[in-house]
Amino acid sequence: MPLVLFKTPHIKFLKYKYVALAVTGAIVLAGILNVTVGKGLKLGVDFGGGTLVRVMFKTPVAVGDVRQQLKNVNLGNSVIQEGEKKGREFQIRTMQVIKTADEQAEIEAHEKLGNQVIEALRGDDGKAELGRGLKDLNTIDARELTALLSPSFAADAPQLVESILNLRNTKGIFADHAELQEAGLKPEVITFLKDKTFLGKLTILSRETVGPQAGADLRKKATLACIWALIGMLVYIAFRFKLEYGIAAIFTLTQDVLITMSIYSFSNREINLPIIAALLTIVGYSINDTIVIFDRVRENKKILRKETLENIMNTSLNQCLGRTIITAGTVFLTLLALFLFGGEVINDFAFAMLIGSIEGVYSTVYLSCPVVLFWQKLFPSQKGFRK
Repeated sequence: MPLVLFKTPHIKFLKYKYVALAVTGAIVLAGILNVTVGKGLKLGVDFGGGTLVRVMFKTPVAVGDVRQQLKNVNLGNSVIQEGEKKGREFQIRTMQVIKTADEQAEIEAHEKLGNQVIEALRGDDGKAELGRGLKDLNTIDARELTALLSPSFAADAPQLVESILNLRNTKGIFADHAELQEAGLKPEVITFLKDKTFLGKLTILSRETVGPQAGADLRKKATLACIWALIGMLVYIAFRFKLEYGIAAIFTLTQDVLITMSIYSFSNREINLPIIAALLTIVGYSINDTIVIFDRVRENKKILRKETLENIMNTSLNQCLGRTIITAGTVFLTLLALFLFGGEVINDFAFAMLIGSIEGVYSTVYLSCPVVLFWQKLFPSQKGFRK
């Protein structure tokens, strides 16, 4: 037996259309003001350019100590976030603007900034070991490690490098040279590395560098992706139903994106490529709900011929209410689980999707149908659906 949440609901949704439009307008206006004259959008490395470095320490370190070490090299304005391993894992973003002649030079300049971050966090002990000519096995890259091993183990160097770096990626950071046995290294290789390397207090988990020019190009492409997605939806809805329904859908989807971005701007979270993916997902999710409602309106226009369009829309919304709540509820609970337990990497994406899932239902119910009503009042000769 199918699940029935409501037997015969008779909620007059469109009674509140003016209130809904006022609330939407207020939130969008507040977001625009915050972006233009307030704090603005916090652009991530993808769009703003800069260097993003994720590091892990052997032992817990206070965020304040990390910030102070960066201040010592004039990088105190870097954004520092703790990772999943509290006190040991940090994400550090430098956004220092560097103007150079070309994109490659900008990237190289930001890579130097990343090196400054690592050197600032290395500590005096690590710097002293480097001064003695030793290499840090916890931060050495493949090229340097190959150069170190090749003179003594020329034939096996590529395989040794791969085994060592794979083990470091798995463990996160080496605490003792004896751990190299887990990579299947022979005793003479381990002894060699003990003589030539030391184990610093941090390791580099990942590193990204984007120049300002590349960031501006990505911003442009992300904006165009959203615009073309909306245009595609307009064409599809206008063809399937009629122009006013396409316009209503685009209005609804546009305010879905604007409200999500408005709330996001107040949360002081970074806007990056995963967030653009979330916005495009929200567009697809919201249009699905809107099409379901419009389909039911089209069916009811054939049955309830003597009713006004507003009454037909109210009836259609009530008939779809159970389906909307069940669908939206399962999506919301899934996203809530991702937001609470999905970890730092997916947290921002889940947050944007949470906002969008709620906003998508609200806009479908309270905005898409009212826009059609307003349009047909302005242009009363254009009525009906395509057969």
